[in-house]
Amino acid sequence: MSIAAFAVVGIDLYQKRKTERALDALRDFSSPRALVIRDGEKKRIAGRDVVPGDILPLTEGDRVPADAVLEDAINLATDESLLTGESVPVRKAAQDGGSAAQRPGGDDLPFVFSGSLVVCGTGTARVLSTGIRTELGKIGKSLQSVTSDLSPLERNTSRLVRFIAMGVLSMCVLMAAVLGLVRGDWLRGFLASLTLAMALLPEELPVVLTIFLALGAWRISRARVLTRTTPAIEALGAATVLCVDKTGTLTQNRMSVRKLFAGGSFFDVTPATPTSVPEDFHELVEFTVLASHAETFDPMDRAIDHLAGTALAETEHLHPDWNLVRQYPLAKSLLAISQVWNSPDGEEFVIAAKGAPEAILDLCHASPAEMRDVSARVSEMADEGLPVLGVAKSHFRKSDLPADQHVFTFELLGLIGLSDPIRPEVPQAIEECRRAGVRVVMITGDYPGTAASIAKQIGLGHAPAIMTGPELEALDEPSLRERIGGISVFARIVPDQKLRLVRALKANGEIVAMTGDGVNDAPALKAAHIGIAMGQRGSDVAREAADLVLLDDDFSSIVKALRLGRRIFDNLKKAAAYIIAVHIPIAGLSLLPLLRFPFVLEPMHIAFLELIIDPACTLIFEAEEEEPDVMHRPPRPAHERLFQRRYRGQGETDTRALTFTTLVIANLALILTNRSWSRGFGSILRLPNAAMWWVMGGTLLFLALALSVPFLRGLFHFSLLHPGDLVLCLTAGVSSVAWFEALKWLERRRMQ
Repeated sequence: MSIAAFAVVGIDLYQKRKTERALDALRDFSSPRALVIRDGEKKRIAGRDVVPGDILPLTEGDRVPADAVLEDAINLATDESLLTGESVPVRKAAQDGGSAAQRPGGDDLPFVFSGSLVVCGTGTARVLSTGIRTELGKIGKSLQSVTSDLSPLERNTSRLVRFIAMGVLSMCVLMAAVLGLVRGDWLRGFLASLTLAMALLPEELPVVLTIFLALGAWRISRARVLTRTTPAIEALGAATVLCVDKTGTLTQNRMSVRKLFAGGSFFDVTPATPTSVPEDFHELVEFTVLASHAETFDPMDRAIDHLAGTALAETEHLHPDWNLVRQYPLAKSLLAISQVWNSPDGEEFVIAAKGAPEAILDLCHASPAEMRDVSARVSEMADEGLPVLGVAKSHFRKSDLPADQHVFTFELLGLIGLSDPIRPEVPQAIEECRRAGVRVVMITGDYPGTAASIAKQIGLGHAPAIMTGPELEALDEPSLRERIGGISVFARIVPDQKLRLVRALKANGEIVAMTGDGVNDAPALKAAHIGIAMGQRGSDVAREAADLVLLDDDFSSIVKALRLGRRIFDNLKKAAAYIIAVHIPIAGLSLLPLLRFPFVLEPMHIAFLELIIDPACTLIFEAEEEEPDVMHRPPRPAHERLFQRRYRGQGETDTRALTFTTLVIANLALILTNRSWSRGFGSILRLPNAAMWWVMGGTLLFLALALSVPFLRGLFHFSLLHPGDLVLCLTAGVSSVAWFEALKWLERRRMQ
């Protein structure tokens, strides 16, 4: 018991440190080394020392140390997925004097944000805010404001302990007083009250809770899920909604080329097809590589480079010996990039261009008919949730290059569609959640079209209901709570909206599990009943704020954890029922001295019985396998108690009818077996006794009427019993006297 007490105290101290560790991780993450310009000189300082007004030179690979506004930018794009959840980098543009919303997400805005990564281009930015005033800092502030609630099991157990403690204390004082005053033996009265306290108090219950949850955490860890807070184990079995972050959770957070269009036909790229890309598409891939950076942090360029390395290997379409002569960067007026290459033995420059399809069509001076045809193909790919790039080529005789890429005569080569592929195990895991009655909701910072495509791929429906961040922002809390039940996809969501969604679901009575891996997910992870972070791809902040951590980032591990959570609670109920059931007869024997019976049980007897009860209720029931239907039934009610006024899943009127019927049948069986202390049941039935048959017949007739006539059922507050229920009552009633029949049979065998 002392070891269990120390364990409980340790767990409590561990949980109280969770918020502080989460904030420490956030501070560490948001304070990289930063290059600033002060007094005309470049200086490398700690990120925490950056102040408003500092000038930040930004290049590829830099982690932005503060929120800042761009004073100039050349082909600059940043990865803001930690703040928005959107996997595609966003383009940045220098401030032009107009006003713009200072918020992550969206292209061609002049703001960069602390914690984001520069994936391409260069720029210079002036710091606007640092620390807690940045968008990253606001997430930290949200973490401070989120408090963790006691779990239903903790609340119910606390109430039960208080109730039992008060009742037992009163009964013990009464017994000691009665025995002391009536018999004058105060020592015996004290021992009897101590025995009664040991008999009535289910002292095994706190130990059972501690051991079940500790061993449950160990069992869940074998499924590659780390348990950070033990109440989450109990909540797993009651989870009704699983809020899933798309990037890195449902998807691999790794861009790949999914579809190619060239020469009027499409080609689907799958993990099995990169090495078999037809020759007709080789030139398209070749010039896409030539239009991309050779060494880049841009996930799109990396995906294109990966495809080229497999599809164009050992062909003449790769040019490692070519020299890059000039680059024409993206501009607001033309969302396309062109790169000019010099072939060692060629007399012309080779120009490769890629960008938004409409911008590439503009460079190619496409006719209206060509624009309509290409736009239709772009729409087909966009309907699949694919970001689409147009690719074109041109040649220019070696001379002075023009200042504007419009001067080149481009030829359209085709289109490339990219995607962030889903994790292969996700569709099956979501189907298992559906069978288990757990609703899956996808929350993402991505565009609605992309979110809808991912939702179809993972099995959330062919036309899932979608709500966007701006639509959510326009709703007040009652309207949001009313509409949220029919939405399965939330797109263009920002961090504070994720937190608002979790709180709205909780207000609707849902038990919410939330998955995520980015800094932007941390407040929602902490606010949810069960926060689940990715162990490999997740940020330190997300892991510190979560209750569970997926060590292998395998989405199917969530389903295994749900299964184990249901098993643990089922076995906990079995152990609790055993504890109460075994204490009732012990308590009854301990009360006999009040009726002037001898002291049957003393404290040493109770202590010996505990040596049997303790391992039975902890080790035996904890090791029980799950029930066959554990993942084919809805989640248990959120506030279901270990002890409740329900029987076999039935209500109060069912329980009353079953109990009353069993008592009547047991009473009749007792009458029959008690007619003779030597004859068996069969012989007793053949003995004549007219009065008995009248009494038993009348009793059975009355019972049948009380159970079948609606008026009488209502009068007695009974429910209608089914044939299976009647068989159960008959079996239980007759079994209650089976021990006496067995004794009579043994006595007859002894006398023979």
